Amino acid sequence: MKTSPAPSPAGRWIKTLAGYRAFQPFPLPPVIAWTPQLVRVLSQADRLLGRLAGEGRRLPNPHVLIRPFVRREAVYSSRIEGTQATLGELLAAEAGATPGRSPEDLREVGNYVAALEHGMKRLKQLPLSLRLVRELHEKLMTGVRGDHATPGEFRRTQNWIGRPGCTLADASYVPPPPDDLLEHLGRWEDFLHDETIPPLVHAALMHYQFEAIHPFIDGNGRVGRLLITLCLCARGVLPEPLLYLSAFFEATRHDYYDGLRGITERGDWAGWIEYFLNGVARQSEDALSRAERINQQLATWRNDFAGGGSKVPLQLIDLIGANPFLTPRETERRLGVAYNTVMRAIVALEAGGVLAKVGDGKRDRVFCARAILDILDEPARLVPEPSLTHHRKSRG
Repeated sequence: MKTSPAPSPAGRWIKTLAGYRAFQPFPLPPVIAWTPQLVRVLSQADRLLGRLAGEGRRLPNPHVLIRPFVRREAVYSSRIEGTQATLGELLAAEAGATPGRSPEDLREVGNYVAALEHGMKRLKQLPLSLRLVRELHEKLMTGVRGDHATPGEFRRTQNWIGRPGCTLADASYVPPPPDDLLEHLGRWEDFLHDETIPPLVHAALMHYQFEAIHPFIDGNGRVGRLLITLCLCARGVLPEPLLYLSAFFEATRHDYYDGLRGITERGDWAGWIEYFLNGVARQSEDALSRAERINQQLATWRNDFAGGGSKVPLQLIDLIGANPFLTPRETERRLGVAYNTVMRAIVALEAGGVLAKVGDGKRDRVFCARAILDILDEPARLVPEPSLTHHRKSRG
């Protein structure tokens, strides 16, 4: 990442009355040195995100794809914080399977899903605000490890970041003291409604500042990543929550934290923005590729079973688009058809290579459309698609 030739300080360190040093971020926006490289990266990210948004508007039922994408984001964002649940485990549990993973891990990831879905619903009723941020935190932290951290409440004590067991004296970062917290949050909330800045740059700045303020005892990283998607939807850049950056952040975790530190320590806004925009470009490509392949696979299966006498196999294929796992009992409940009818459809889909039984359970049978799960579970792409690289080279 290239640094800005003229850094704009992100804030200042103060010595508190208690004797420790804390960081006081300056109000946004900073002065950004717009190098040709940064302009080019912004243009590319805008273009690819526009393609993704256009695909989202064309989808006949975008919720079919949004549901597994939301869960993928929840898994990767939670993984950054140390939660080990996999996407397959989460989807299987939601389909009605008995969890094999620690219930606490699955609950943490499930809370992330609930918080994001709550945020999207609330955006139709109120703007991005501190009130909504508190609601997101409450959804995220209630009933999980860390619920001691007053879910839905801004901190009233000092927190800090550092190695396990460190103290305020040797912490690597100390955010603003609690007495100054509301002032910083008020300025941050004002910035949320600043529409003079390109939306992607706005989201990058918003995310850094939220993490610098660190307004909660726990859960700041997850809430901050949730806010990226909500911010882009609130600005109208995305019609639906199709873009998520946590997989990119998790795969480039060292660069993610280095980018945030680079602003605090050196005022390297350009370095962080370039990293963030590269993430938007790569994840837009990634989401487009996954969406196209899932839609193609579902269309092939629908065509294969379109001539049958029963509509139930087609209904199961629609369910598979939202969650590649299913159990007979949960499917019976969702479709409102007889258990034997569901089983006949499952057997037909098994014979057609759509579904396969997973696990050894006899009573709690679980089936999976492995082709869909494999698409969802692929690692994040960290380099441009070959077609994009070729396109850039061909333009000289």
